[in-house]
Amino acid sequence: QVQLVESGGGLVQAGGSLRLSCAASGRTFSSYTMAWFRQTPTKEREFVAAISWSGGHTYYADSVKGRFTISRDNAKNTVYLQMNSLKPEDTAVYYCAADTRLYTIMALTTSEGYWGQGTQVTVSS
Repeated sequence: QVQLVESGGGLVQAGGSLRLSCAASGRTFSSYTMAWFRQTPTKEREFVAAISWSGGHTYYADSVKGRFTISRDNAKNTVYLQMNSLKPEDTAVYYCAADTRLYTIMALTTSEGYWGQGTQVTVSS
């Protein structure tokens, strides 16, 4: 069982930066692939970024490549999402997720794996 708690969301102007954190409970955190997804009221939940259990492999959606960086600290049971050059279209609720899969985690559904409660990110123009 893994419990995930996101933090770090807020209101920022376009071009600004935010760093999201996701703290995980459980002794097996280091064995899970971790990912970030986001959702708006008018769009389905979409994949943002993922990182393998060791941190050696990272994956990004095309829309955030070059602007967002995912990282993890297994000693602290925490995964991060550094978001730079934010755009109004990045406005969404951001969710942290954990699962044992790696190459298909982009397709993770809310009935699979473990999910946090979400943190709101709002980017003003």
